[in-house]
Amino acid sequence: MPKYIIEREISGAGNLKSDELQGISVKSCDILKHLGPSIQWVESYITDDKVYCVYIAPNEAIIREHAMQGGFPANKVSQIKGMIDPTTSEG
Repeated sequence: MPKYIIEREISGAGNLKSDELQGISVKSCDILKHLGPSIQWVESYITDDKVYCVYIAPNEAIIREHAMQGGFPANKVSQIKGMIDPTTSEG
């Protein structure tokens, strides 16, 4: 199944408190339960003003549906085509 990275522009994201992040997480998971098992949240990375989320999903449309239902921005959705890390250099 395809994997996507979602860029969410959220002003002050890096200043969110742990209880705020927990609330966002609970809301996201509740929506995912209703959307069914075809969409999975893998992890998210928080920077000063953006959140980057990795999802596994059959298509971009269901990711955008999740964002709409949750009131989360999904400014850019990109399908991940591959991955490299330091072990890639070992050929």
